Parts: sequence; structure tokens; C-alpha cells
Amino acid sequence: MASITDPTLSDWFTNTMEEIRNKLLIQTCGEIIDTTVELCQSHKQFVKSAVDTCVKKCKDDETLFETIQTYKRGLEQKNAVMKEKKNAISELVSDIQRKEMQKDDIIQKMERLREEQAKRRDLILSQNKANKNRLKNLNKAKQVFQDHLGLEIRKISGEKLQFIFRNINPADPDSVYTFTMGIKEDGIYQIMSSDPPIECLPVLESKLQETNNFSAFLANVRKEFVSLARF
Repeated sequence: MASITDPTLSDWFTNTMEEIRNKLLIQTCGEIIDTTVELCQSHKQFVKSAVDTCVKKCKDDETLFETIQTYKRGLEQKNAVMKEKKNAISELVSDIQRKEMQKDDIIQKMERLREEQAKRRDLILSQNKANKNRLKNLNKAKQVFQDHLGLEIRKISGEKLQFIFRNINPADPDSVYTFTMGIKEDGIYQIMSSDPPIECLPVLESKLQETNNFSAFLANVRKEFVSLARF
């Protein structure tokens, strides 16, 4: 038996493996070449078919485009004629409407002016009446509180009134407690501030606006000042 270390056997084995490898390479290369040729032919056919389809599509698109352009030009001509006629009619209608609007506008302005004058007259009468009633209440409350509770009313900047209370703190009867009030254009009382501050002053103001009882409001404010003087 030949030894595996025999040089002759080793060369034979190497040559045999080389022949097998070469055969496999040749076979594989042949298959690759055949496949490549088939793919090239298939690709050429596909490209030719695609080019033919594109050429036909381009021709069809050109024909369609020309048809559309012809139709568009005809439509534009018709639209131009219709536009001219429409503009002439619109100008005539606008002129008529403009004259009608001018007439209606003058009538509406006259009507609004009469309504505004009537509202202004009613508002002035209503405000005068409300202010007279409030002034009457203020004078009445002023007299009562001034005679019995040492209240003093002063007119300060603008149309504001300052109400000055004394005899609040038994330990210091001359100490001053004040609040400032105004009357809005619509005749509503508006309390500006108090010194010292009264926490519930907005509540008292709201109640005054609801009841219009100014004497009760002054009494409630004085109660709050008395309550603050105890602390």
C-alpha cells in the first residue's frame, strides 16, 4: 500500500483536485455567461418594448394636447365675448344699484340721526332724574349722619366725594375714617376706596346699586369702621 507521505501520491492528489476545480470553474463560468446573455437579450427586448410604448404615448399625448389647445382657444374666444357683454350689463346694474344705495343711505342716515337724538334726549332726561334722586338721597343721608354721627362730606378732584366719619373709636373720637365715591355717567354709584380698607366694600357697593338705599349703605359702612376700630 502506498504511504500518504509518498510524493507520487501527493502529486496525484493535488493534480486531481486541480482538474476538478478547473472543470467546476469552467462549468460555472459557462453558466454565468449563458445567463448573462439571456438577461441581456431579455433586457434589450424590454427596453425596445418600453421605447415603442413611450413613442406611441408621446404621439397620442401630442394629438390630445393639440385637441385641447384648439378647444381652449375656441372657449377663450367665447368667454371674451361673454365677458364683454357681462361687463356692460354689470356696469348698468351697478349704476342703478349705486343710485338706489345712495338714496337708501340718505334715508338710513336721517333715520339713525332721529333715533340717536331721541335716545340722547331720553338718556339725558333719565340721567338727570337719576342724579336728582341720588342727590336727594345724598343730602338726606348727609343731614341725618351729620347731625347725629358727625359725618362730613367733601368734594375732591373731579366729581368725587369724600365721606369723613368721626366718633367711630371711643378711645379717639376725633380719629378720621373715610371712603371716596363717584357717580358714573349712567348715574350708578362707584365706590373708589376706603381708609382704613373695608374688605367687604365691593359687596356693600353692589347692594347699594341694587337697592339705591344710600342711608343704609352709609350705616353699613359706619358699622364696618366701628368693627375695625375695635381691633
